[in-house]
Amino acid sequence: MRFTITREKLQEGLAAVTPAVPSKTTLPVLANLLVQTTEKGIRISGTDLDIAVSTEITADVEAAGGITIPARKLSEIARELPAAPVRISATGDQRITLECGRAKFKLLGLPKSEFPTFPAVRFEKPLKIGSGDLQRLISHTAFAASTEESRPILNGVLWEIRSDVMRMVATNGHRLAKMEIPVSGGQKAEHIIPPKALEQIKRLFPAEEQLEVGVGENHLGFRSPFTAVYTRLIEGPYPGYDQVIPKDNDKHAILDRAAFTSALRRMSVVASDQTHRIRLSFNSGMLKFAVSTPDLGEAQDELPIRYEGDPLDIGFNANYLLEMLRFMPTEEVRMTFRAPERATTLEPEGWSDPAKYLCLLMPLRLVD
Repeated sequence: MRFTITREKLQEGLAAVTPAVPSKTTLPVLANLLVQTTEKGIRISGTDLDIAVSTEITADVEAAGGITIPARKLSEIARELPAAPVRISATGDQRITLECGRAKFKLLGLPKSEFPTFPAVRFEKPLKIGSGDLQRLISHTAFAASTEESRPILNGVLWEIRSDVMRMVATNGHRLAKMEIPVSGGQKAEHIIPPKALEQIKRLFPAEEQLEVGVGENHLGFRSPFTAVYTRLIEGPYPGYDQVIPKDNDKHAILDRAAFTSALRRMSVVASDQTHRIRLSFNSGMLKFAVSTPDLGEAQDELPIRYEGDPLDIGFNANYLLEMLRFMPTEEVRMTFRAPERATTLEPEGWSDPAKYLCLLMPLRLVD
């Protein structure tokens, strides 16, 4: 194998694929990138066995072939190379030579035959979706997925496709985020995808691209003309999220998102590091904040709001609230309530977008 590539193109390809390489692994070849020549240049691939990423970049190929190269070392070398063409050659199954300007490196790789094969995913009749639509769903929901291992199903994001709507839902049992956008001609499907894979999809595909989605036995593949992401799916039934979204909340408040966020940040400074609990007292025209942490101190604040309903004292994890507010796409937010121990919803107020977005938050018990 022998090819010449610009330093910029090499860095671009490595930046796309290296994040898929595990930082620690008991299988040495997984710490390597598979580099193969193609008709247009080279294809670089990396995997941790759950997620696989590959991208094709232009290069002048002199001799076809393939080899695996240590990912971190190749990335570190590429970052420090001078602004000159990079010539990479491999002799046999293990020895790699990299030359750029007057710099010359020799690395030991592993045979391409040791690199895991990508999962079998069928693209014969792929679902075609806009990358921008998929990115919106990911950005507004994936943050709410669980990071605890006790309920693996909640570590994933539910992706539902119907004939007229595409939806993503994520929850950790205490908070939930749901977004749906209208589509036409969707093929009915449901998949539970790890957030790490969704982050790769959001990072790698430009918003204006059309993606093809292929389905395997327990994998999904997303591809554009030059880049592909494959992911293992999380198996099992996703909890019935519709059952926990309240339909009878009879109190609601309209709040300025920026002012609400600022007040929450101020109050969270003295909130408990364990619970991050903040007391919110809703009254007509005014929201009062109160925090009391025995080993830190106390704090109070007030914020003018529009509120309809009986006065309500309720406790929340401030970090969860702040995270939800960060993804609200409007200047004002609508919150609905039923009782201090019942689920609260947050929605964008005055949003003219055809998409629908809702977050749900379970309250914390107040301690007087």
